[in-house]
Amino acid sequence: MDAQITLDQVGMVFDTGKEKIRALEPMDLSIKEGNFLAVVGPSGCGKSTLMRLLTGLTHPSEGTITIDGKNISGPTQDVGMAFQNASLMPWRTALDNVLVSFEVSPQHRRAYAKDPAPFVETAMALLTEVGLAQFADRFPWELSGGMQQRVNVCRSIVHAPRLAMLDEPFGALDAFTREALWAIMQRLWVERGFTAVLITHDLREAVYLADKVIVMSARPGRIVHAQTIDLPRPRTLEMTYSDAFQTHVHTLREQIQTEHDAT
Repeated sequence: MDAQITLDQVGMVFDTGKEKIRALEPMDLSIKEGNFLAVVGPSGCGKSTLMRLLTGLTHPSEGTITIDGKNISGPTQDVGMAFQNASLMPWRTALDNVLVSFEVSPQHRRAYAKDPAPFVETAMALLTEVGLAQFADRFPWELSGGMQQRVNVCRSIVHAPRLAMLDEPFGALDAFTREALWAIMQRLWVERGFTAVLITHDLREAVYLADKVIVMSARPGRIVHAQTIDLPRPRTLEMTYSDAFQTHVHTLREQIQTEHDAT
């Protein structure tokens, strides 16, 4: 399988006007289509900068990023994004918040405007799959934090993007809700086959969800470790207590601790 996304000596320097701050050292990275990549590292290591680069919202200071062999020259098409803050529109119901993806998608907005019925059916099917069918007509303030994040995840993938960018989407949730959403995310990824890039501080989350985890150094960020997660799928919460799972977590923690001690 060829790489869907390739970074070739991509680096990032921010010019504040008073000084130039290097956020990322030049790095190489390839992500194969359909893979699930997790990115971990200490605060300020450039994880979110890397995500903005991959989505084309920020242009690299050096190097090139290609998707399907084509250089990124603007905002990436066919991508879904979910962040730590669900950022749901408070005046729209859960269903209408999910439908926003069809309204703004270059691939779907014309067809949606002409006949929204099939898109509503698709959105309702996804809400049903994550256990929110009976809450489709509720507004965000009527939903718990976990429910809001399920709506957030649905909105990010309802339009069947090839690439999902997940920037700590479960970070603000309690442990039980977060773990429940890991299972939902894994199931959706397996069923739909999109490529996923997850930014997280939670090493258990990274090991549970990812095919590969990369560890970034303290700023200026660089890739200091790449770890293939060879655990069988579907992964379960019971598996998180296994020696194999814990070994992956401890190895990643040691890598991050080494970087922390070096600063």
